[in-house]
Amino acid sequence: MNKNLQLVREFHDVFSCRQAQQGANLSLSEMDIILRQGLLMEEGSQLFKAFKAGDMVAILAAMINLSYCALQAIAIAGADVLDRPVAWQHDGHIISLMRLFSDKINHCTSGNPEDYSAVYCLCAYLSRSFINADFDKAFQMIHDGKMSQVGDEQPEEIPKHKVGDLSDCLYE
Repeated sequence: MNKNLQLVREFHDVFSCRQAQQGANLSLSEMDIILRQGLLMEEGSQLFKAFKAGDMVAILAAMINLSYCALQAIAIAGADVLDRPVAWQHDGHIISLMRLFSDKINHCTSGNPEDYSAVYCLCAYLSRSFINADFDKAFQMIHDGKMSQVGDEQPEEIPKHKVGDLSDCLYE
């Protein structure tokens, strides 16, 4: 199982969020798809705002949060992350990244774990290649922040929290 998906499944266990057994590969309900799509679009919006600001730490945080949402849908379905190749070349225009993310998020309306995996793999790939960051370290930091809310209300969706300083995750 993907190590970051394991973290999301741990989060679901601690906060008693619904998820299927690993390997169950259940179909998401229509309402699950709608809720997950809304969350992905919200996180995508935060990513686009970070691109506009040009803040690499904010871009990294937004990519991690977007990937966390994608993994949440995969956990609910009981699937595993499928390694999806990412076809993107830096053309010097941020609009190409916006189109790429928008397309991947839009494909998730299928409810297919493969499409959620594509969002996750895109975030992981661009964090490493475009931003030049340690994706897994940043993911762990975001996860730790979410887990620090144990004892708070049990959320149906992933809680928002202040992001710690992810600048340590950026390579020089």
